[in-house]
Amino acid sequence: MAKAFASQGDMEEKKISFTEVGEGLYAFTAEGDPNTGVIIGDESVMIVEAQATPRLARKVMDCVRSVTDKPISHLVLTHYHAVRVLGASAYGAREIIMSDTAAAMVEERGQEDWDSEFGRFPRLFQGHEEIPGLTRPTTTFSDRMTVYLGKRRVDIMHLGRAHTAGDAVIWVPDQEVMFTGDIVEFHSACYCGDGHFADWPETLANIAFYEPNAIAPGRGDALVGEAQVAQALENTADFVRSTYKPVARVVARGGSLKEAWDAVRAECDPKFADYAIYEHCLPFNVARAYDEARGIDTPRVWTAERDQQMWADLQG
Repeated sequence: MAKAFASQGDMEEKKISFTEVGEGLYAFTAEGDPNTGVIIGDESVMIVEAQATPRLARKVMDCVRSVTDKPISHLVLTHYHAVRVLGASAYGAREIIMSDTAAAMVEERGQEDWDSEFGRFPRLFQGHEEIPGLTRPTTTFSDRMTVYLGKRRVDIMHLGRAHTAGDAVIWVPDQEVMFTGDIVEFHSACYCGDGHFADWPETLANIAFYEPNAIAPGRGDALVGEAQVAQALENTADFVRSTYKPVARVVARGGSLKEAWDAVRAECDPKFADYAIYEHCLPFNVARAYDEARGIDTPRVWTAERDQQMWADLQG
């Protein structure tokens, strides 16, 4: 029997966790669904990642209100993907922050990504009627910027390309905690369909340079302590290497996309088949790796139509 397209077969609600990863710092996680970070300052709160819809964002707000009644002043979006940004209106933040590159990608491919992800994740887009439109930033930065939530300093930085070209990380120096977006995942597949495989390991090394006490990853459980942080960084690097290297070898000998698919299956299935959204991500990851190995630097835009054709070619 053919596999259900992307995550269309995953309609079971996930268990939410709200984990303190530092003093006044929290990770909203849900068994491999997109995570959200919470940074509580002296006077207000910063949210990291909006969720796919206002409906899901209100679940985050329920958790926030269990620990503070301070207003939400800032929303930081680590990249442009629809499942991360379209719930923004629920927070009422006065500032919405993205990197310059991520903001440009909203204009270039934001609507196509919305249409594409709507088809991939029907559970996450329940209540989509409330989404007012594309989420655009009020503030952008090129390499880094600093926000003060009262006396609490928060650094927002671009440390290199990885999950997308415009990835941001959020660093809280007083607790040495980092919110990494989808650059780092834990026991969840990395979505690499818009990624940059060759750059990703160096970006992970740039994160490791900060020696975080804890990381709130893009998907999967919060990571507290040196051992968990190191494990997540290594697992993510292994996932990226194990996807790209087999494809690069196939491309080097002039092989086909289907041969690349078989090579990645052989390398990755034994190690990652039980990761969240593994089967969902695999065709998109192989297709992007095949393009990058052939010298296509800018990921091609995914559309709902391209999604279906690629799925039929590889997973069908």
